[in-house]
Amino acid sequence: MDNSPTALFENYDEDFKQLLASLKGKLEGDVKQLKGEQRKAALKKVSEELDEAEEIVAQMEVELPSMPISIRQTYQGRLTTSKQGLERVKKTLRDVRSENQRSELLSGPGGFPNSDDPYTDDPSAYSARTRLLQGTETLADGSRRLDNAHRIALETEDVGGEILRNLRGQREQIEHTRDTLVQADSSIDRAAGTLKKMIFKMYQQKFLSAGIIIVLVLLIFIVLWSKLFR
Repeated sequence: MDNSPTALFENYDEDFKQLLASLKGKLEGDVKQLKGEQRKAALKKVSEELDEAEEIVAQMEVELPSMPISIRQTYQGRLTTSKQGLERVKKTLRDVRSENQRSELLSGPGGFPNSDDPYTDDPSAYSARTRLLQGTETLADGSRRLDNAHRIALETEDVGGEILRNLRGQREQIEHTRDTLVQADSSIDRAAGTLKKMIFKMYQQKFLSAGIIIVLVLLIFIVLWSKLFR
């Protein structure tokens, strides 16, 4: 089994896509057809699966820094897309929950208007409906603000991650340059040692040549002297 960061990322990504498709199908179809406690149970199940999807995305993010720099940017884009898809499903879940809560309030006891009589003239019912609508608007506005804040946080996280990756790449380049300089320094030391040996041998050759010349000159003088004074 391939345990490289790229292979693990691909496996996590495939699991995430399948889980995300399942969540979308439940929120857009199955959950809306249920009522009461069945819908609550289905929403709880969706929430648990959403937590599982978040864990998968976190694992994908863990594998990203271990990838080669040449392909890391591509996988970063895929991770960002996965995060965006996860946020859309979260928003859909919040909307479904908000709609479910509003339906329960509108159909529940305690003086709230029943859906069978939406045009009642009862002032108390009208006031309750007005307060409910205002509360729903406030909740929706808060949800939008939360979505915006989360989106900004994700963008900030992506920017911070990109900066960290750039710094990591620069550090690797500096370390590579340092290793190259160490190797160059070692090569220079070896070259200097070789050069010293060559110079030493050159002086040896010079002294040897000078000695041979002196011996030859002496021999010539001896031969000439012996012939002249014999």
